[in-house]
This record gives sequence, C-alpha cells and structure tokens, in this order.
Amino acid sequence: MAQPKRRHSKSRKGKRRSHQHLEMLTLAICPKCGNAYMPHRPCPYCGYYKGKMVIQPMEEYAE
Repeated sequence: MAQPKRRHSKSRKGKRRSHQHLEMLTLAICPKCGNAYMPHRPCPYCGYYKGKMVIQPMEEYAE
C-alpha cells in the first residue's frame, strides 16, 4: 500500500475539512399559529399546510 512521502500541513488539513461544518436549519413561520416549522411540510403544532388541515395537531397526540 502506498505511503505518503511527506506530512500534510495543518493548513492543508484545514482546507480539506472546511466543508464538513454543520449548517443552520432553515425554518419557516406558520401563518396560522406563528410557530417555526420546516418549509414544505405541514406545521406539527397546528396541522395546517397551505391553509388546509392535513394532520392532527401535536396536542391531540399527547393525550
């Protein structure tokens, strides 16, 4: 198996790892209840998506 001839520098290691960072989660604000939720999905707090109720809200599942 091939072995590296020289050691890689700290900056070269940093350049390679520069794209491995975490990104912020994109959230939208629900116009019905005002809570934050993931876009293009129904709001888990009120159950509405594009003005229509499509799922049961979270409070009803807790009971």
